[in-house]
Amino acid sequence: MLFAKLNELKSKYLSKRLIYATDVFLSVLASVVVLLTVNLLDTSRSFAGRHILLYSILSAGISAVTLLLTRCYRIIIRHLGIKDLVRFATAAIGKVLLVAVAMFAFGRFSYAIGIVLVLDFFLTFFLLIGVRILMIVAYDIVNQRILERNEFKRVLVYGLSDKSVASIVRLHSSPHYKVLGFLMPGRTGKGGMIDQLPIINFENEDDINAILSDYGVNAILFAKETDAQAEEDRLIKICSHRGIKCLIMPSVDEVVEGQTIIRPREIKVEDLLGRNEIKISMEKIIENFKDKVVMVTGAAGSIGSELCRQLAGFGIKRLILFDNAETPMHNLRLELEDNYPNLDFVPVIGDVRQIPRLDFAFRTYKPQVVFHAAAYKHVPLMEENPCEAVLVNVIGSRQVADKCIEYGVEKMVMISTDKAVNPTNIMGCTKRLAEIYVQSLGLALQNGTVKGKTTFVTTRFGNVLGSNGSVIPRFREQIAAGGPVTVTHPDINRFFMTIPEACRLVMEAATMATGNEIFVFDMGKPVKIDTLARRMIHLAGFVPDEDIKIEYTGLRPGEKLYEEVLSNEENTKPSFHERIRIAEVREYDYDEAKDVVNRLETLSRDVDIPDMVRLMKRTVPEYKSDHSRFEIYDKELEAERTE
Repeated sequence: MLFAKLNELKSKYLSKRLIYATDVFLSVLASVVVLLTVNLLDTSRSFAGRHILLYSILSAGISAVTLLLTRCYRIIIRHLGIKDLVRFATAAIGKVLLVAVAMFAFGRFSYAIGIVLVLDFFLTFFLLIGVRILMIVAYDIVNQRILERNEFKRVLVYGLSDKSVASIVRLHSSPHYKVLGFLMPGRTGKGGMIDQLPIINFENEDDINAILSDYGVNAILFAKETDAQAEEDRLIKICSHRGIKCLIMPSVDEVVEGQTIIRPREIKVEDLLGRNEIKISMEKIIENFKDKVVMVTGAAGSIGSELCRQLAGFGIKRLILFDNAETPMHNLRLELEDNYPNLDFVPVIGDVRQIPRLDFAFRTYKPQVVFHAAAYKHVPLMEENPCEAVLVNVIGSRQVADKCIEYGVEKMVMISTDKAVNPTNIMGCTKRLAEIYVQSLGLALQNGTVKGKTTFVTTRFGNVLGSNGSVIPRFREQIAAGGPVTVTHPDINRFFMTIPEACRLVMEAATMATGNEIFVFDMGKPVKIDTLARRMIHLAGFVPDEDIKIEYTGLRPGEKLYEEVLSNEENTKPSFHERIRIAEVREYDYDEAKDVVNRLETLSRDVDIPDMVRLMKRTVPEYKSDHSRFEIYDKELEAERTE
């Protein structure tokens, strides 16, 4: 309220006419002060009263003309610059020169008048500038005191969309935010009001800086991700440098069931990398899972925990959380207890490598649907520990699938990865081997060679934004530490998808699948990791390579420079959803796949790495190691084929 009053007083009493009149007064005051000072200090050159009156009248008339011609009154006081100083100097010089000409014409010019004119120029110039500087200082002090006195954020809402206007309603009841108006790109001077709030237009960076200062803004609120993406290189960049927060209204995915007050959150890089909203048939998904017992392996991980959050709102009968990570499981339990008090869920600490523990969970809780998200995923770490990658990703997947058959699970959905496509590393190959086993088991069920009723579905997608141990949390830590931010290669790129988006597509695939498909998600356009790092540095309010350095460390073992497109028309076919395609992959005989997996288990438990990797490469011939110690086995197999 005080701030609004201050702006009202400023616009009312600091009009251009008042500023012009004040400048003329200051110019005349300078002339009178100089004359009186010279009279006082040098009585031998004292001026008669008529001389002082004539000089003052000339000063007033000429000052009015020169200040009008130089348009000094139109200069924005808060944004005084070097060019503006030149205009004030021009006005002061013009004044004294014209006064000199007039005094000469009246026959009153003398050496003493010359001294007065020189002093008059300097005093006029400094009075015009000095008063403005004092006004800036006073205004900033008042602004700061008012901001300190009020805890709420002073917010401008970006855009005039329905969501932007609706966000005003959401904030009206909040004691934390004071909405000042709507910020709209476009030609300045349009004006207008919505809900008694002004529409403030801007065209360029100067307009933005002036608005942010004059309104005392300390937050910009975006209602839509697309608006934030459009202003990433302009408005958001300026706000980041000035320490002004950029906020966004949470999406539907982020709103917890039963939450009544929806508060904005700070914009994250994930918001700027987003794409057009994916349309999902939520009614069919909810109908498919309602009143069922659902089990999620790897429940405490990034994907698993988001699956749990979404399932919690589907009216399921019971949710079984299966994971071996104690602390993340504990945190997930607390979150579900707080946000979904009516949800019947059971946390089970267990490892997919341990058959007895898996058997206990299936036997005790009898899940009808299983989402298998448990996996080792970090490429360099699995390159160094290949046997553990096989035991978790291949043997663990086999054991979960076998238990689904044994206990009559209706559907098992396995979460796979883009790295299973033409794998160049251990992790990608283990995920491809898991796909092979699960798909071959499903085909055996269809053919009747294996008895059971489970439908098997596999979903593939690329990197998810902000997952545990991924590049975004790592960059955040490095930026917070002052850098450097480490990127493996300046040209490395990756496909990205938000975790909620990926999980929605998993649910859609699980709902519509008929069995044994490997669904591939449209990941959009790849993002350069170097670009991602620079965006995050800008969002943190720093300048890349100046405030925060970027260092290139080189590709890691098994790491691709460019991720392959997952869903092109050459290796996939259409599905029920435009953003989901079905991979066309080689089908394996179940007995052969089972034999390979059994042998891999023996070799991995014996830590016989050479023979284990050789078998992996023979089973998945498209697996070619890259930047890895296992490239030697590619050469061995190539030599075998040529013999």
